[in-house]
Amino acid sequence: MPLEEEIVRNYIEAYNNFDVDNMVANFDENVVFENVENNETNMSLKGIAAFKEQAEQAKTYFKTREQRIKSIKHTAQEVEIEIDYHAVLAINLPNGLKAGEALNLSGRSVFLFESGKVIKLTDIS
Repeated sequence: MPLEEEIVRNYIEAYNNFDVDNMVANFDENVVFENVENNETNMSLKGIAAFKEQAEQAKTYFKTREQRIKSIKHTAQEVEIEIDYHAVLAINLPNGLKAGEALNLSGRSVFLFESGKVIKLTDIS
């Protein structure tokens, strides 16, 4: 298994275990994170500190969460995964979803690498 794929699999495992420190273990200090929903970027962060802060806050939203990798595609500097996502909410959300409700989504994540580190992560749903 290529190093980049191993890094992506470790990130997903850490995400599923609410382990923010291991999520960022192979991130560049200046990592860029973008969340794209319906072809519109609704969040953009730069740097590990900003990513960790957002990830710690996001942990409080869920009782459980799991990303399952459906497929992996490699290019020269990128690893793109298709995922199925399942989570159970821990809190009521502004969009009307209630604590205890389940979320089931599909999406993609694109990890851009440089020198063995993730320099950009884009989540697309």
